Amino acid sequence: MGDYENKEREEVFSKKVRAGKRTYFFDVKSTRSNDYYITVTESKKRLEDGVFVKHKIFLYKEDFEKFAEGLAETVDYIKAHQEVVEKRYEYNPDGAPQKVDDDFSFEI
Repeated sequence: MGDYENKEREEVFSKKVRAGKRTYFFDVKSTRSNDYYITVTESKKRLEDGVFVKHKIFLYKEDFEKFAEGLAETVDYIKAHQEVVEKRYEYNPDGAPQKVDDDFSFEI
C-alpha cells in the first residue's frame, strides 16, 4: 500500500471495548482531506477454528446525529421492554473473558 493510500486512512483515535466474547473497536480516522470518520469493528473468535471474524461499519460525520438518535431510540426501546444488565469483563491471559462484579447500566 502506498503512502497515498495510507494517508487516506490515517488513524487519529482508537478505543477498544471488550464485551464478553466480543471486542469492539471504535476508531476515528482521517481522509486525505482531513475529514474525520468512524469505523466500528466487532471482532469475535470463532470456536471451531480459532479464527477472528470481524465485521466493520463506516460512519461519516454527516450521519453522526441520525445514527446516534437511531441507536439511542433502539436502546431505549429494549430497555423499556426488557431488563438490561451490562456485564463488565476484563482481559484474562488464558483467552477466556473474566466477569467483574461491578455491573453497570448502558446509557448513550
